[in-house]
Amino acid sequence: MGIAADIVIIIVAALAGALVAQRFKQPLMLGYILAGVLVGPFTAGITISDVQEIGKLAEIGVALLLFGIGLEFSLKELRPVRAVALIGAPIQIVLSIIYGYFIGRWLGWEQIPSMWLGGIISLSSTMVILKTLMNQGMLGTLSSRVMIGILLVQDLAVVPLMILLPQLSDPESGFGALAFAILKGVLFITLMLLLGTKWLPRVLALIARWNSRELFLLCVTAIGLGVGYATYLVGLSFPFGAFIAGIVLSESDYGHQALSDIIPLRDLFGLLFFTSVGMLLDPVFLFNNLGAVLFLVTLVAVGKGGMMSAIARIFGYRNVVPLAVGLGMFQIGEFSFLLTQIGFSAGALSQSNYSFVISATIISMVLTPIVSGFTAPLYQWWRKNSKREALETINLKEAKLSDHIVIAGGGRVGQHVARVLRQLDVPFVIIEAGHRNFEKCKAAKFPTIYGDASNQVVLEAAMIARAQQLLITVPAAIIAQSIVQHAHQLRPDLNIVVRADGEEQMRSLYDLGVYMVILPELEAGLEIARQALLHIDVPVHKIQEYTDTIRKELYQPIMESGEDLHEIWQLKNARELLELSWERLEADNPMVGHNLRQLDLRSKAGVSVVGVIRGATFVPNPDANFTFASGDYVAAIGNAAQRKLFKDLKNSTLGYGIS
Repeated sequence: MGIAADIVIIIVAALAGALVAQRFKQPLMLGYILAGVLVGPFTAGITISDVQEIGKLAEIGVALLLFGIGLEFSLKELRPVRAVALIGAPIQIVLSIIYGYFIGRWLGWEQIPSMWLGGIISLSSTMVILKTLMNQGMLGTLSSRVMIGILLVQDLAVVPLMILLPQLSDPESGFGALAFAILKGVLFITLMLLLGTKWLPRVLALIARWNSRELFLLCVTAIGLGVGYATYLVGLSFPFGAFIAGIVLSESDYGHQALSDIIPLRDLFGLLFFTSVGMLLDPVFLFNNLGAVLFLVTLVAVGKGGMMSAIARIFGYRNVVPLAVGLGMFQIGEFSFLLTQIGFSAGALSQSNYSFVISATIISMVLTPIVSGFTAPLYQWWRKNSKREALETINLKEAKLSDHIVIAGGGRVGQHVARVLRQLDVPFVIIEAGHRNFEKCKAAKFPTIYGDASNQVVLEAAMIARAQQLLITVPAAIIAQSIVQHAHQLRPDLNIVVRADGEEQMRSLYDLGVYMVILPELEAGLEIARQALLHIDVPVHKIQEYTDTIRKELYQPIMESGEDLHEIWQLKNARELLELSWERLEADNPMVGHNLRQLDLRSKAGVSVVGVIRGATFVPNPDANFTFASGDYVAAIGNAAQRKLFKDLKNSTLGYGIS
């Protein structure tokens, strides 16, 4: 079967590797790499017959991943990081080449191989970093935008490096070819931004009008891979062209649909990439030279990671960003395989050099999700033990911070909550660690503290000990858990409400003593369902019963798993035992014209009238002589059965015994 059999073997092996990775709570791509090692040419057992052909298919996976990221991304989002991307990234590449050269010389390599080593380690892995960010739920954060901006420039640098490194012995022709490559890159980007943004969305709009999902997917795939192939034909990077195509389409009305359609195809070909990476690893060579390879990986990781972190810091990024960039971009990138192959074919790298670089690259990729996962705990440790700095605050008057609400997270959710609280004159303060969101809060004139809410100093500045409630709106679970722990150290009895992304996170937060955990997707789904049911005239009480049942099915098993949680669940369910029911009185309603004493609702239905809205006036707790009128909205409180009886009595003249 040839390559078809190879693909079947890879998919089955990747499934086995993914199951192992999932079992040990590791990113699936590590399982894919392990599968590649097992079916590669250097191990016994079932072996892929044509590694090179699989490697070519894997290039499609890289291109589709970058195409998908381009669809999710926007040039507008790159504006805040353009300085570090356009200036910092070239500086980092040059410094990495110099650093790699000295590493090679220290390891005893000749000058030319050492220069190649510098060029190879200067690039980070776009594929691994983006996949890691997606798995960690960090796409869209400031740290991820900084990394993507640098990666974009690094990907642009692949072509100059492909030209420059082989021409080290002939600088004049090498620099001429380099200038020509830069010119081609500038022309391509200019044409895509000027013409692509105009014509490609029109093509998608035309296809979309035909209402064929299959044709739309084919068109999206053809655009992504076609533009990538066009860039390859003019001597540029195939994946880079696909990335630019994705960015162009992201500005169109069909960008979100294109992304949703391309994701399954992207993930399937991405699987081929990671397994093809594993196939390049020679376990025997790695075993015999493990110490030397790990030493090389350590040198690259420490030096390059520190360099990345320092550049982010120099360009003005604070808090967790430099640490996240350093721990996320220390690895050697996938384009190193291409550069290493070119260097080996040109005779610049020996077989030993080639094996060392390939082994170090794969190990650094495998370590990326693990090392990057230490970002949050290391940052929390550093904040806890670092010297206290003066906090930047805006619109904050400490004298008013009493019985207030602290909002941890000044993103969109936090700002929405702040607007509601301000309209209701409820005192609050926002804690926000992102400079961009901090500026938005500043523009909205919200009382805000610039800092990390998981830091005790920041919580003290927000007067958490005098607050009546803490609302945690940050999406990252590990950060939310850290905020809860530090807040409870300062105020053990504090009422805390947190957002979460799933049952596992919800359970862990309740274990920490959180009062309420909100699942945004669940609540959004219930609200959409509620609006749909209201539109088709389903009774309001039926809709309420439905939403309460759904919430109970999800929350109750978790609440009943512990005594403390069970008590919280009972308190939250008190609403079901005693709840308000609003009813509008029409002109023919038998209650109209009668007062509460005559109606005797408490003995007939068991409910108590606690309020009436008449026009623009609200009457709380009306007395026995209050007479109802047509158009009144009556609020009656009772349990579900009593409220139903009240509704039935309201519609029956016989129920009241009045004339």
